[in-house]
Amino acid sequence: MRRVLCSLIALAFLSFAGVPAEAGTTRLSYSCFFPPTHVQSQLAEAWCREVEQRTQGQVKIDYYPGGTLTQAKQCYDGVVEGISDMGFSALAYSRGRFPVMAAVDLPLGYTSGMAATNVANSVYRHFHPKELQDVEVMYFNAHGPGLLHTRETPVTTLEQFAGLKLRATGNSALLVQALGGTPVAQSMPEAYQSIQKGIVDGGMYPVETNKGWKMAEVVDYMTENYATGYTTTFFVVMNKDRWESLPAEVRTTIQEINAEWIVKHGNAWDEADKAGRQAFLEAGNQILPLEEAEAKRWRAATTPLLEQYIQEVRPKGVDGEAVLQFTQEALRTAQQQ
Repeated sequence: MRRVLCSLIALAFLSFAGVPAEAGTTRLSYSCFFPPTHVQSQLAEAWCREVEQRTQGQVKIDYYPGGTLTQAKQCYDGVVEGISDMGFSALAYSRGRFPVMAAVDLPLGYTSGMAATNVANSVYRHFHPKELQDVEVMYFNAHGPGLLHTRETPVTTLEQFAGLKLRATGNSALLVQALGGTPVAQSMPEAYQSIQKGIVDGGMYPVETNKGWKMAEVVDYMTENYATGYTTTFFVVMNKDRWESLPAEVRTTIQEINAEWIVKHGNAWDEADKAGRQAFLEAGNQILPLEEAEAKRWRAATTPLLEQYIQEVRPKGVDGEAVLQFTQEALRTAQQQ
């Protein structure tokens, strides 16, 4: 009943938006929490147009960026329940719900978005986790190394980190705790004002956010430490019934496009990191490289998170040790490419 009601609401929304049905055409709705100006949102919309072109109009997609159809935290359930046919958001906004994929977000020492994106898709293909069986997965992508950004307080030691209130979600929240800070769960759209108003002292996020989310305007320092570089895994999924209703040749075409877009997203994350770094410096902010000895201290402080992950997912029937070992090996392979 709930699914039917949600579908009726979605149809009503689309009708109100002035989207007519076309004979012989399947019309899909796509919800994305990234703002329309963000490169990841632009890629998502480009995916929509590519599907339309390569299916010769058999599929048309109405794209809703900026959380206008479903908010970041509701995006996944919105797809499951049929509020949107497709969705693009972060797994970390539903901590504990995706135990296998959560291994990807651990502070394993990521150095690029392309590597992180390859790791996320490799883990999914290898384990096909049951946690994602209520949707049809299109693909995953993941940002470059998450680093500490702070307002007013420079941080180059664990002692300076202690006591900071930092925006962090999912495994990045555990990372903040392990380093002595206090995590505050917020989506990226909430973080700007929270830092600006001093509600939090900064956040853990990738360098690209300094431009993509304009964070360079509200922070002063970036602690450059790749030893504990983490990532955040983003999903692009489709409602299972809608996927199965598509003709076989259309599904094949979409899968081909998905494979191409994995590479586009990974490269875009890395290019966005470069632009974010430039925006950060142009705003007069300061990058603080962590000395090697101090980086080892930070890595040692976060090592228990790996064992904690293994213990946490065991009651859910997940062999965390096997997942973590595969993920670490996939990262080594990806970063050698």
